[in-house]
Amino acid sequence: MEYVERKRWVFFGLPFTFTKYFVKEDMITIDEGLLKTVENDCYMYKVQDVQHSASLGEKIFGLGTVTCFTGDITHPQLVLRHVKNSKEIKDFILRQSEEARRKRRTVNMLDIGADDIQTED
Repeated sequence: MEYVERKRWVFFGLPFTFTKYFVKEDMITIDEGLLKTVENDCYMYKVQDVQHSASLGEKIFGLGTVTCFTGDITHPQLVLRHVKNSKEIKDFILRQSEEARRKRRTVNMLDIGADDIQTED
């Protein structure tokens, strides 16, 4: 499955911007710009957490914003602004990122701040 969405204006949800989002099973791509195009990719296994938000204006016009917190160096937060089907896209990214980590056998380690615990030898 694949999602192709455009960033939209909150006013009436019209797609009059030059930003496209491609959400595939293995990668998220943000393509933005008209005269100078910038393309940013993030592998799905690097997505650590996903957040969905919707302002009042976005709710009125059926839009939402999806923020992906990633381990990517160039783009630690991928923000898919003002997109339709935002809850569905968020759920898809969560499922696919977990599946991609399983396929690559990648383990997420958390630093719980236990450095200051002293042990007796």
